[in-house]
Amino acid sequence: MSQTTTKAHQQAGNLWSSRMAFILAAVGSAVGLGNIWKFPYITGENGGGAFVLVYLACIAIVGIPVLIAEVMIGRRGGQSPVASMHSLTQTEGTRKGWRLIGWNGMIASFLVLSFYSVIGGWALSYVGKAASGMFIGADADAIGGAFGGMLASTGDLLLWHSVFMAIVILIVGRGIRSGMEKAINTLMPLLFVLLFIMVGYAMTTGHFGEAVSFMFSPDFSKLTTEGVLTALGHAAFTLSIGIGVMMAYGSYLPQKVNIARTAMSIALMDTGVALLAGLAIFPLVFANGLEPGAGPGLIFVTLPLAFGQMTGGLIFGTLFFALLLVAAITSAISMLEPVVEWLEEHKGISRAKSALVGGLAIWLVGIGTVLSFNAWADFHPLGGIAFFEGKTVFDLLDFLVSNLMMPLGGLAIALFAGWAMKRQGLDDEIGLKGGMYSAFMFVLRYLTPAGIAVVFLYNLL
Repeated sequence: MSQTTTKAHQQAGNLWSSRMAFILAAVGSAVGLGNIWKFPYITGENGGGAFVLVYLACIAIVGIPVLIAEVMIGRRGGQSPVASMHSLTQTEGTRKGWRLIGWNGMIASFLVLSFYSVIGGWALSYVGKAASGMFIGADADAIGGAFGGMLASTGDLLLWHSVFMAIVILIVGRGIRSGMEKAINTLMPLLFVLLFIMVGYAMTTGHFGEAVSFMFSPDFSKLTTEGVLTALGHAAFTLSIGIGVMMAYGSYLPQKVNIARTAMSIALMDTGVALLAGLAIFPLVFANGLEPGAGPGLIFVTLPLAFGQMTGGLIFGTLFFALLLVAAITSAISMLEPVVEWLEEHKGISRAKSALVGGLAIWLVGIGTVLSFNAWADFHPLGGIAFFEGKTVFDLLDFLVSNLMMPLGGLAIALFAGWAMKRQGLDDEIGLKGGMYSAFMFVLRYLTPAGIAVVFLYNLL
């Protein structure tokens, strides 16, 4: 049992009800839009099965060690990321500079949610569009025009950004068990059911084998150095590490739960969902003679075009965007949590008020992203600096978090847990013994920082 004296949540009994509740919450956080619109495509483009093997190795070297370390720091500190790092630098006798890990995490999750909420709003809007039959029989120009029209409308984007953020505030404001756990216990099984329904539907297209071949046939000739770096980059950040989220979730983790085993379950489920998403999406793309792609273009233009031409497209198109919305909500509630935890502790206000104040501040910053797609499309705040030339407010926020704050946060977590913390604290928390513990510490101390540093430098250059 950890001896940290500041385990506020543990003492208050404000914890996840079970190991499975925590796993579902963490998988919900990790399974976001990137799993659905990016991972299947980068897999197919970089050698299919060969890429998956490299990716799993990267998850083992970078993703899982940082996930274990971040959850462990959260549980040991038992408070918000900021307060946990403040407390641990005292109990572990380390330099105060390590406290920046907590601040970096909380600020990063705040900034990510400000633009993630806008994109979550797109998914919300498209549930209605699909259900109304807008895509049935529509051609590429009509569907591309609908997406472009939505982005050009400040009012539409602001409306859906507001509704999405209100849903997130309501869930988080109700607390860990009454709000977040209850929502996750409903939404995550729903996500899995929708995913399996979509994969079943994809099997009827006659192009399922082509999708399986695209994603899984190992082609090592396609696996370039850039492909390996892509695998490493995605592995480093698919598990929501480095932005304070897993530290905040870990602070509510019961002491009896084995962190190492739990982290491996989370990583496997996250990867499984990403692969299933590819099997749901690419048969539809190939069946309609469309080009497989990634990002918003795949989700909001290519797939609606496919659904519009297919039998049952109205129903399955609506179900697909419902799936996308669920993935966005379960990620978004995790990003609001570090901010809410900090407000509760440091401002002494209730959880509901903390969720409202934090959520409104994030919503306000999100307006910058809304305007980046229309009124501020030509506004480049740091355009005078060559490195940031042509970047809108949204581009800058995305760059700052994805290329600087997340990798530096992950790197600092690995170094703090691997080198600064006392062995006793690590033994108490992680749940690995003997050779497994020694192997884990070797990876965390040497391979993980090296892997993150390579991704960090590659992304910058």
